Amino acid sequence: MKIKKALIPVLGASLIAPSFVQGAQAQESMSQVTTPAVELRGTLDHLLSEHFALAVLSMQKQYDGDDGAEAAQEALMQNAADMKPAIASLYGDEGAEEFDRIFSGHNEYTADYVQAVKDGDTEAQEEASKMIDEFYVEFGEFLEGATEGALPSDAAIEVLDIHEQQVEDAFNAYVEGDYETAYMTYREGLSHMFDISAALSNAIVEQNPEMFEGTTPLTDAGNLRSDLSNLVAEHFALATLSMSKEFKDSEDFDFVSWAEDENTADLKATIASVYGDEGGEQFEQIWQGNHILAQSEYVNAVKNEDDEAKEAAKNKLSTFADEFGTFLDAATEGILPAADATELVNMHEDQVFTTFDRYTEGDYAGSFETFREGYAFTFDIGSGLAGAIVEQNPDLFEEEAAMPEMPQTGMGGSQQGISLQWMAWILAGATVAFTGYFGVRKFRTNA
Repeated sequence: MKIKKALIPVLGASLIAPSFVQGAQAQESMSQVTTPAVELRGTLDHLLSEHFALAVLSMQKQYDGDDGAEAAQEALMQNAADMKPAIASLYGDEGAEEFDRIFSGHNEYTADYVQAVKDGDTEAQEEASKMIDEFYVEFGEFLEGATEGALPSDAAIEVLDIHEQQVEDAFNAYVEGDYETAYMTYREGLSHMFDISAALSNAIVEQNPEMFEGTTPLTDAGNLRSDLSNLVAEHFALATLSMSKEFKDSEDFDFVSWAEDENTADLKATIASVYGDEGGEQFEQIWQGNHILAQSEYVNAVKNEDDEAKEAAKNKLSTFADEFGTFLDAATEGILPAADATELVNMHEDQVFTTFDRYTEGDYAGSFETFREGYAFTFDIGSGLAGAIVEQNPDLFEEEAAMPEMPQTGMGGSQQGISLQWMAWILAGATVAFTGYFGVRKFRTNA
């Protein structure tokens, strides 16, 4: 079994600490997608992207006056709290306290911004925006101090500014009814968090090489794991959001569905780049029929209180799990056995449905608890899939990812390093470029 089953988000120092203590024996059998440095990157991928997903969700629900708004904000604050012990394991309790003060505070400023927009209070809106601006300046300075200059504050501030602008743009477009822009920005913003994670993890590893046993997060295998995790996590976030929007007949439902289709297209392109166009077509057929469409059928069955239709939709999901498990078994030449893959797909679908069911039952805290478990689980799926592909194609992952030359920023840093400013430079021309990523790493063209 290649995919880890430790899906429960045991969020704390243990998220990072196990990677630190792997011994020499473990290192000898270490997968390229589970090295200490790549594990660190995976942890940051999870927590930072979850922050973005929950922030946008919380802002929408607060603005709409949704009954689940309070639970959404609590989940967002818990995400920040979960980062604290991880920071403490790297920079001590004092550093963790300072991180928590700054990071948790900006979540409250975001809530203030929403309330100001809702109240039509321009002065309060400007004040909240000012506080958010001060956050990313203060947080940028914190990162520079914590990393001993490996992440210069001006570079960090620039990238954090992009993040905050994406959150604000996604929300403002939502308020204005420009849902296509809202969800396009949502996808870009979620992807941006994975770029921040790459830069942060690399700076931390460079600062503490002994803690990561000489491994680096910016490898081809690490990039593959991060990109797959991005797509799978986005699928989970959009699927649960789409179901709740359809249940409530929300005006933006069609645009959440559009974003889901865009996510499916990226997944299809990814599969095609690994297993050829035929593999991509097979994936899409399986993915859409008894999966995406079945989720919609389940929502409508719940709305109509039609138990027979609910059971039929669940049966389709079960069929999807079997079909997709068989597909992964064949594609990976048995590295991901069908039975194990099917079990994990069923687990994923159960998390999607439980998140929705609890929401419709008014158990909002329970709904967000399951959302967080399900979101965390997608990163185990991303790791497992990447591990299987790397194992299947070892010759393609022998060397570390080739990095473009650093622009002349005067920031210093090691030759292997990647700075936040460098990331910002990339982001000027890149959004959700998964197809391009795999396009230059075309493992098989006619598999």
